[in-house]
This record gives sequence, structure tokens and C-alpha cells, in this order.
Amino acid sequence: MRNIKSILRLPRKWVLIGLLAGMSFGSLAFVNNYFELSKNIEIFTALYREVNTYYVDEIDPAKFMRTGIDAMLKSLDPYTDYISESEIEDFRFMTTGQYGGIGALISKKEEDVMIADPYEGFPAQKADLRAGDILLEVAGENMRGKNTEDVSKLLKGQPKTEVKVKIKRLGEDKPLEKVLIREEIKVNSVAYSGMVDAEVGYINLSGFRTNAASEVQKAFTELKKQGMKKLVFDLRGNLGGSLDEAIRICGMFVPRGSVVVDTKGKVKEWDKTYRTTNEPIDAQMPMVVLIDGSSASASEIVSGVVQDYDRGVVIGQKSFGKGLVQTVRPLTYNTQVKITTAKYYIPSGRCIQAINYSEKDNQNRPVKTPDSLRTAFKTRNGRVVYDAGGVTPDLNIPVRQMSNITAVLVGKRLVFDFATEYRSKNATLAAPENFAVTDDIYKQFLDFIKDKDYTYTTESERVLNDFKEKATKEEYFSAIEAEYNALLEKKKSDKSQDVMKHQEEIKEMLAQEIVSRYYFQQGRLRASFKEDLEMKEALAVLANEGKYKSILSGK
Repeated sequence: MRNIKSILRLPRKWVLIGLLAGMSFGSLAFVNNYFELSKNIEIFTALYREVNTYYVDEIDPAKFMRTGIDAMLKSLDPYTDYISESEIEDFRFMTTGQYGGIGALISKKEEDVMIADPYEGFPAQKADLRAGDILLEVAGENMRGKNTEDVSKLLKGQPKTEVKVKIKRLGEDKPLEKVLIREEIKVNSVAYSGMVDAEVGYINLSGFRTNAASEVQKAFTELKKQGMKKLVFDLRGNLGGSLDEAIRICGMFVPRGSVVVDTKGKVKEWDKTYRTTNEPIDAQMPMVVLIDGSSASASEIVSGVVQDYDRGVVIGQKSFGKGLVQTVRPLTYNTQVKITTAKYYIPSGRCIQAINYSEKDNQNRPVKTPDSLRTAFKTRNGRVVYDAGGVTPDLNIPVRQMSNITAVLVGKRLVFDFATEYRSKNATLAAPENFAVTDDIYKQFLDFIKDKDYTYTTESERVLNDFKEKATKEEYFSAIEAEYNALLEKKKSDKSQDVMKHQEEIKEMLAQEIVSRYYFQQGRLRASFKEDLEMKEALAVLANEGKYKSILSGK
């Protein structure tokens, strides 16, 4: 028998053949897969080299490769993603909520970049930068024509370093200069917490970033000191985040050792059951969890656990339906890949993944599992719940449809711009819960928009236009032209009244935007409670002990 040294001296091809010859028949699948992988990598490398060498125009190698990587990963699912070295910092912010900078959202306004939303308690707000301020210069560099990515890079930097900005503010004759001291910006996962009334506390969780569970526990403890006996836990718009943080948050409300989630993937050694590890802070307090169509991933784990253990009532709209787990794995040259490695299953045994990315329809689109194929499971109390379509709330509240006119006024930033003007003329404002857009303020808004463009095309107008084109083509239009034009004029007349017909809805948007100028993100949220249908239903359910218990018992 040859010793190991003699084997190592053999050509690599001989060693591979020898190893393959020694494999069992059951290993052939592995061998075939290995051969296919090697073959296709060689083909890809050869193609890349040939195109880069001989293509008629110059090719940016990095951009060319990135296009190929993105297209390859896009064929799998939307969550498997390549993270280049230049994107590492943005990815870190998404997962931790931390970065060095001034603490403000910026956005484009024609050729300018403006402050869109300063965060309370951070450098931008401390230096009195306001929403609507136009950035003229950053660090002495003219910002006219710059995109938001370029401006963001200039505003970010090491904590405790200075950045000088020159701004143009509505109502000020001359530009203002500000010196900001950058800080380590930590965007809290708990966007707001407070008492809604004498007994009901409210916690809004915007994401599952690092330390989200600690923030929830701190907010919960503080609210109990203020007399909280019931809880509204708001996960609407929460796209998810850390699985570990979701498990810790579940552990605050269900008994220690409770199963939270099972993860199962192709690599069986990685399959795992996650349980709560600490004693709950309160496993009995009546609670309502609010969800909507944007509540995804970790949000669906928490709301699903609450539902499966009949721990609380879930109210709102069906959640997004993301039952996939991603793992971040390092690559070479300080790059990473975020790859889907498993599906997760909540305590009842269901996976709430709505879309099957491994199957495609005849237009090569991933297939959404129809309701008829969803499988029934049961909660601890025997209530029927279903897989493959997100978490279905115990009480469904129909989505409020925003009118066309309101959507246009918001989309064209006329609501935003009016709030900026209002702030320039009014130094103070009543508390968010007490402020309302009066008829006088609304009249000011109507005066503000009277010379602005807020035209829009309704669905019925599009249908009428299609009808005209087809009737003209078929040579019938001349016979009905008068009636058509009369109908169109009537439609235009009705549209002109939309600002009055939908004034209550528009007032609501105005109130939230104006309040945010004085009380920032928390103020906007507090101002929304008055017309929040899900919040009203949550308070009604918590106030009715019989109804609360009957929902959880399945009766």
C-alpha cells in the first residue's frame, strides 16, 4: 500500500480519480454535483475573460461582474444579496441602527438636497436644522445638483468631528451657517412608548435591531411604573431584523422554555429549535399586537407566537408572509453574502412564507400559494390558523384607502411644503394629542396650493381616454363626441371639489406633518392616534374583558 506521501506526489487529477473510485454508489449524487459546479465555474470564468478581453468597447470589470452576481442571486429570492465592501457600512446600519453622522434623513428637491426629517436628540436637531431646510454647502462644498448618496457621505463621519453646513431656510433672508458635531447615531428600535389612558400602555417597535429586546423591556418596565395594566404592542410597518431579538422579545410574554421557532434548511446540521431562555416579565397581562401588510419576518415571528400560544389578540391586516431565514457569510476582499439558508416554523408548526420562489409561472414569476392550498394548524386553545400566507389577524381591520387627491398632495410634497411654511410662521404648537387643523388653517392650505400643480388622472379618466381612442379608431367617436365631452367636463368639475370632499382626510395628513415639525417622529405617531382605526379597535377589545377572552378561546 502506498503511503500518504506517495499519494500526495501524484498528479491532482489522479488523486481526484482515486478518491472518486473509492466512494460508495450513494456518493454519486455528490460527485455529479461537484463536477457540474466545477464545470460551470470554469465556463463562467472563461466567458468573463473572453468578453472582457475582446468586447468592442471598454468594460468596467467590477461593474460587469456585479451585474452578473445580481442577476444570478435575483433568480433565487429577493433576500439573498451580495454586499460589496463599499456597502458594508450601510448594511451595518440596517442591522444595528448605528452610524456616525448628524442624525437626519435627507431627500432630493429638484436640483437641491434638503433636510427631510431630523431625529430628536441628535446633532441635526440640536443645531436646529429643520425639515425643509435646503443644504447649500456641506464642508465648504456646493451641494447644488448633488445626489443624496454624495451628500450623505459628506455628512457622515467619525463621532466628535465637526461638519459645517450652510442652509437656506424659508422665512430667512440670508443663508444660515451651522456647525454640527457628529455623533455615533443609534436609531432606537422602540420608536415611541407611552400611556394611552390610565390603564393601557403603548409600545411601537419599528425594527428588530441590536438591543431591540432591551429597549422593549425598558419601555415595558417604565410603563408598569406608570400604572399600565394592559398593553398595545405595535408592529405595523416593522420589516423585521434580528431573529435573536425576536426570540428575546417573545420570551418576555410566554413561559420560559417555550418554543419560539424551528428553522429547517438544506444543511440538516444547521436545523435548530429556538426556545425562550429567561423568565417572562409578564405572561398574564392582556395585550393586543397590531400588524399590517408591511409587518414581516421577525414581526411575524412575534405576532405568530402571541397568536399560537393564545397569549394576546392580533389586530390589523394580514402580515407580509416572509418565513425565510437569512445568514450573512463572509467572502473574500471584505465582501459578504446574505443568503437564505432556512425556513422558519412557529409554535403551531406552520411556516408563514407566502411565496414559493422555487416555482415559477409561465411568465417566470414566483408562485404565491393560493388560499385553497394553505394547510390548517391549531393554536394552544384549538383555534384554527393557516400557513403559507402571513399571519392572519384575529380581528381584521380593512385597509383605509387614501383618496386620489390626498395621495397627490402628499406625493407632490405640497403637504410637506405647507408644514414647512407653517413652522416658519409659528414658533410653538400645542401637544400632538391636542393639535387639530382648524378650518382657518385649512383655508391657509387652500390658498397655499391654489397656484400649485396637483393635477392627477383617475382610473375612470383613463378608461374614458381608452374608450375615445378605440371609438376613434373604429370611426364611431364623431357620433358621440358631444356626450363624451360633456361627461369629461362633469368629471373635471367633480375633481375640482375633491379638496373639499376629502378635507377631513387631508386635514389628518396636514396635522401629522405639522406636528412632526415640533415634536418629530414621536409627535407624528401620537398625532395619528385620533384617527387610527386599529388603535381604536385595540382599545375597545382591551376594555371588554369578555370579548378579549372569547376571541382567545375561539368562541
